[in-house]
Amino acid sequence: MSRALQLAEQGLWSTDPNPRVGCVIVDDTGVCGEGWHQRAGQAHAEINALRQAGKSALGATVYITLEPCSHHGRTPPCCDALIEAGVRRIVVAMQDPNPLVSGEGIARLEQAGIAVQSGLLQAQAVELNPGFISRMQKHRPWVRVKLGVSLDGRTAMHSGESQWITGPEARHDVQRLRARSSAILTGSGTVLHDDPNMTVRIEGADRQPLRVVVDSLLSMPAGARMITDGKGVLIATTVEEDDERYAELSAAGARIHRFHSAAGKVDLLELLRYLADAHECNEVHVEAGSVLCGTLLARQLVDEIVIYMAPVIMGSDARGMFHLPGIEMMEQKIGVVISDIRKVGSDWRISARPDYMETE
Repeated sequence: MSRALQLAEQGLWSTDPNPRVGCVIVDDTGVCGEGWHQRAGQAHAEINALRQAGKSALGATVYITLEPCSHHGRTPPCCDALIEAGVRRIVVAMQDPNPLVSGEGIARLEQAGIAVQSGLLQAQAVELNPGFISRMQKHRPWVRVKLGVSLDGRTAMHSGESQWITGPEARHDVQRLRARSSAILTGSGTVLHDDPNMTVRIEGADRQPLRVVVDSLLSMPAGARMITDGKGVLIATTVEEDDERYAELSAAGARIHRFHSAAGKVDLLELLRYLADAHECNEVHVEAGSVLCGTLLARQLVDEIVIYMAPVIMGSDARGMFHLPGIEMMEQKIGVVISDIRKVGSDWRISARPDYMETE
């Protein structure tokens, strides 16, 4: 199963919106087939492994990181292929998180006389597909907030200047986070100040995530690079379609979707659910200012925080990580659970999850 998880991880940047899945087939002589799901619309991990195993699959044991599908999607059910191949035993790391199909694949295999075991290295399998699981169970993507900060927790100077706090190794590592994401989310303030591309620029990644700008008042200029570079951008706003700015941005090539207003701002939960339903987004990578990041955190919409901390001090006038007005007492503080700390070049990467995640 550990090998199957390694295989699944090879699809970290490419399987979206499908989950990352790996499969290993073992007969009496050892491993006879391996496979992983490489891209949505192409063969699933089980099919690739069965093709490699050939006739050796008869009577073999199959290790799969996710319950085999039992329904027709873009490809036929993997359960049917496994049954037809005559495998004897199947070990599954975790059940399909989709409540409409969870357990059906296992049930079909068992009905065919195949012994099925579930739960081996389940925690590792869950970590591999947090976004797919979130979309299936919460009906919204997994939200990962990335922050580049100084040692004193500042993300930009008072003027807004922020390039570059962290070193090249950290910035390269961020590209890996972008590459695994379904969408990259930022705010209009970041666009107005930095005019970023927000694209993936790393070898081996040939898929560009959907770029999304939260722009409640449509202040983003039609000449912004995210519009003019031709790679596509979705603007989330509260502005009515008959507004002239709507027409101008649409004519320039931007896609615009109107959302309900929450205190004059885009309803972020509605936006996330839209990204899950309309665009099948599993993981949303957030690179934004303190207001948008703070609002997401205050609404308990942040699932993971990745902080790249640089060995510099920027002073008390510089901008903080999260704008969270109203927190005045210790009992109001938001705790986090740190899962990993490691050195990246001259910086430190801290991975954490808000403690409200522990109670869900």
